[in-house]
Amino acid sequence: MLRTASLALFLFAFWLLLSGHYTVWLIGSGAILSVLLALLGRRFGFSDEEGHPVDRLLSGLTYWPWLAREIVKSAIGVTRIILDPKLPISPQLFHTRVSARTPVGIATYANSITLTPGTITVAIDREKDHFLVHALTKEGAADVEAGEMDRRVARFEGREV
Repeated sequence: MLRTASLALFLFAFWLLLSGHYTVWLIGSGAILSVLLALLGRRFGFSDEEGHPVDRLLSGLTYWPWLAREIVKSAIGVTRIILDPKLPISPQLFHTRVSARTPVGIATYANSITLTPGTITVAIDREKDHFLVHALTKEGAADVEAGEMDRRVARFEGREV
C-alpha cells in the first residue's frame, strides 16, 4: 500500500509540475486522478518493485551524483579524442560480469554503461550474468571491467559485492 501511495504522490507532483495552473478545480482533479491511476496501477501490477522502485530512492541519492560525475569525466575524454587530429581510438567489444540481481539493478547498470560516453551495452545475457559492451577505447573498456560501476549498482540494489 505504501508503494501505491507513493505512486499517487509522484503522479500528483508530476501533474502539478506540468499543469502550471493552480486553481482549486485543477488541483482537486489532479489529486483524484492521481489516486485513481495509482489504484489502477496497483490492480494491473504497474506499481510493483520494478515499475515504481521507490525503495531505491535513498540509495539513488548516492548513486546518481556519482554517475553524473562519471558521465562528465567520460564526455571530456571522448571530446578530447574527437578533437585530436589523430583520432586515437581502439574500439573494444567485450563481456563484463554483472552482479545485479533485480530487474531494476540490471536495467540501471546497462543504462549507466550506455549513458557514459564512449561505452554502450550491446546485449544482456541473464543466464551467464554478462553484458556485451562496446567501448571506444581500451581505457573505457578497462574502466567498465574494473567493476566500480557494478559494485555501486549492487549497493544501489541494497547489496554489497
